Amino acid sequence: MEAISRRLPFGLSEVIAPSMVGYLLINLCTFFVDLGLLGLFHGHFRWPIPAAVTLSYGTASIISYTLNRVLNFGSHEAVGKQFPVYVVVSASNYLIFVLGLTDLLSHAGVYYELSRILAACCEAVYLYCMMRWVVFRDTKDSAVNSGAESADPEADPEADLEAEPVPAAPDPCP
Repeated sequence: MEAISRRLPFGLSEVIAPSMVGYLLINLCTFFVDLGLLGLFHGHFRWPIPAAVTLSYGTASIISYTLNRVLNFGSHEAVGKQFPVYVVVSASNYLIFVLGLTDLLSHAGVYYELSRILAACCEAVYLYCMMRWVVFRDTKDSAVNSGAESADPEADPEADLEAEPVPAAPDPCP
């Protein structure tokens, strides 16, 4: 993803992290998986919309987690600790954006297709931030770009220096 992010035009390569490019590519694919499964479950099997949406979104979410963990963020944290965090993030995303915002915008008079697209854009921002700084916080990309201190003492020679106490100023009025 670094090769792609280095070639972004208009100075975007300085602003957009390689993990964001990877996230967008992976999640664009899983969004199409979600839509394809939704069409299969509701259109072909005639399942009710809530069941079809839930199963298609859940399946796409698991695929997204796996691909982002391995291909994008390169996380090595134990899955048993990390996956429950992702499930909470994914469930909150589902309630807030997939159901909540889409329904709110539709009730406000926005066409449901446009409501879903707007909600998907909000989802993308929310999920990327949560994956980068909460779910996959053990990765180098997350630590370096979030301003976390380096674990390498050679990287910052002043990191191990102790601060000397500042002497008290003399009292100007004796």
